Amino acid sequence: MSPIIVTVVVVVVVVDIISVLCEWLRLKQQLHVFQGNAVFNPCNDRVYFAKWYLKGERGSPTSSGTFGSKFVNLDYRSYVRFLNWVPEALKMPEPELIDHAGLDSAVYLRIYLMGLKIFVPIAFVAWVILIPINWTDDTLDIAGKQANITSTNIDKLSISNIPDRSHRLWTHVVMAYAFTFWTCCVLLREYEKVATMRLHFLATEKRRPDKFTALVRNVPPDPEESVSELVEHFFLANHPDHYLTHQVVYDANKLAKLVKKKKKMDNWLVYYVNKLERSKTSVRPFIKTGFLGLWGKKADAIEHYQSETVTMKKEIPEERERVKNDPKSVMAAAFVSFKSRWGAAVCAQTQQSRNPTTWLTEWAPEPRDVYWPNLAIPYVKLTVRKLIMAVAFVFLTLFSLIPIAFIQSLASVEGLKKEAPFLNPIVKLKLIKSVITGFLPGIALKLFLIFLPMILMMMAKFEGYHSRSSLERRVASRYYLFSLMNVFLGSIFVGSAFDQLYTLIHQSANVIPETIGFAIPMKATFFMTYIMVDGWAGIAAEILMLLPLILYHFKNTFLVKTDKDREEAMAPGSIGFHVGEPRIQLYILLGFVYSTVTPVLLLFIIIFFGLAYAVFRHQIVNVYSQEYESGAAFWPDVHGRIVCALIISQLILLGLLSTKRAALATPFLLILPVSTIVFYKYCADRFEPAFVRYPLQEAKMKDDLEHARDPDLNVRDYLQSAYVHPVFKVCDEDDEDKEHYSIV
Repeated sequence: MSPIIVTVVVVVVVVDIISVLCEWLRLKQQLHVFQGNAVFNPCNDRVYFAKWYLKGERGSPTSSGTFGSKFVNLDYRSYVRFLNWVPEALKMPEPELIDHAGLDSAVYLRIYLMGLKIFVPIAFVAWVILIPINWTDDTLDIAGKQANITSTNIDKLSISNIPDRSHRLWTHVVMAYAFTFWTCCVLLREYEKVATMRLHFLATEKRRPDKFTALVRNVPPDPEESVSELVEHFFLANHPDHYLTHQVVYDANKLAKLVKKKKKMDNWLVYYVNKLERSKTSVRPFIKTGFLGLWGKKADAIEHYQSETVTMKKEIPEERERVKNDPKSVMAAAFVSFKSRWGAAVCAQTQQSRNPTTWLTEWAPEPRDVYWPNLAIPYVKLTVRKLIMAVAFVFLTLFSLIPIAFIQSLASVEGLKKEAPFLNPIVKLKLIKSVITGFLPGIALKLFLIFLPMILMMMAKFEGYHSRSSLERRVASRYYLFSLMNVFLGSIFVGSAFDQLYTLIHQSANVIPETIGFAIPMKATFFMTYIMVDGWAGIAAEILMLLPLILYHFKNTFLVKTDKDREEAMAPGSIGFHVGEPRIQLYILLGFVYSTVTPVLLLFIIIFFGLAYAVFRHQIVNVYSQEYESGAAFWPDVHGRIVCALIISQLILLGLLSTKRAALATPFLLILPVSTIVFYKYCADRFEPAFVRYPLQEAKMKDDLEHARDPDLNVRDYLQSAYVHPVFKVCDEDDEDKEHYSIV
């Protein structure tokens, strides 16, 4: 009987989701065509393989050959092999990938791989056991005849088809235990693996300034000494055998704005000079000097930007001298470097003063990772800033429920009939109704969330985090919380916008799991379409890289005049951890929640993880450059959010079984959240120290090994300028620059 049941189930599932898969096939076809764009059009090669160009290991296909081959690939064999990027992306071994792209990128890919490790076995077991049990009952058929309740075939494959107080619900309880056990096993192995990879990476990596340097903040003021003198005397007294040098932190934000403005003026000057050179009429370009060039005095564009550039060249040196000579520009912070890693580890991981609020030390971020504008924020203001942003985030999360719920109400047939009755004749059309109930809710929600990462990044910068990695981790954490409250919970609660907000605020905490459990099975179809719109389509957009492609050709046409300009034009950026990781976590949450409720949804999640792993591996190997290296310091956050999702799914199943009146089965689920929390505590105690502290034993071994290999190493010269504010380095380069353009 079981094989027959499984066969019937497979047929039903295929029939029910065939339209969904057709939509994906259209996206997939576009994905292949555009990825082949680098093959079909050699001009795009720098966009789709930017990393190799920046490393100097790939030459432009347009630099040789006939004139036509610069724009159209005339090698017919490449058209046959243009899909070879998939196996090529998977071929590079992980150790080689770490050397090529860094540990952060390699561990980020392991999140997608871990998703497959978790959900492929869970999906297999759920489809073999849970789907036949759900399908062979007739609860929804009886309800449809007696109460005129409509249901789909997907609903019949879910727990909704199991009657109240049924003994079949025990199967879902047992499966919840099995899925939790398997997930914890995978998480334990991955945490141990990543911790080992991190320690090995730190032991074998090349020399880095941040391993010799500690960031010291909240230096107490002294009227008789400058900050620089105070830092030097303090560390000579307390670390006499290991202190080497230091670099005080300047408030150079105004200088950085001037340098940024000058670069912008230079770009516009290059643009208009190139425009004049390409012009056949030799008519000089004119602009309006007012706001956004929309109004104001009309002026010669080249003369205007030349004048602005000359003015900037005068203001920048003056501001630079003011910053270096004004004591008020020196912040109560410094980068303190030591003769050895051991000395830096002792300083960064210990309390320096009897007053725990002064001479605060921590590991310095690597120079690329430092977010310099926030180092100018006084330490005493950071707590107030974080409190303000915490309150602002709560209001942002709660009140975003209103527009999201309004959008969701419009993205339904009943909502449109209520809000726009004049559209009734159109809504009745079968095609329009399918679009509204299928893809419109997911698309509307995706469009609303498009600006959320930028808002959260501005909030994190206001809080004062001093490294790019900590900024991205903060944004990722809040993005996940926002998605949990608005995308997940906000989409589950049914009703108007204000009804949803009222329900979340005023409903008893004991009743919320039951309410969510009642609504969860009904929202399975919505989350399937959301995974396609946000996940599958997002992967297609990732491989197409339309925006970077357009920006590159625009810059290459109007702004590029030197090889350095071309490198800046094709700079691909980083992988975007703060945007990608919360999306992964949301899908993991959906997978856990629906693994025992509507297992069909797991198919969509597995397809996403499989495609995302292949695509992002290709992007990391060939496109994205690493902006910083944190040594996978984000993994404890990733692990914690997965455990949180697992606990949420257990509580939701508990509420769902409460609605099913499973009085005997429900208490057995109470053990799961408790045991999962114990598991999280064990992992945190066992592995998390490897991500927040550097063992003195490892530091000493690394120092001894390096000293044996290079006994004459001059660490002072290596560290002397490592933490000089980059704006000072830019000014030094500008002082050596000559005039590149002769103005016509």
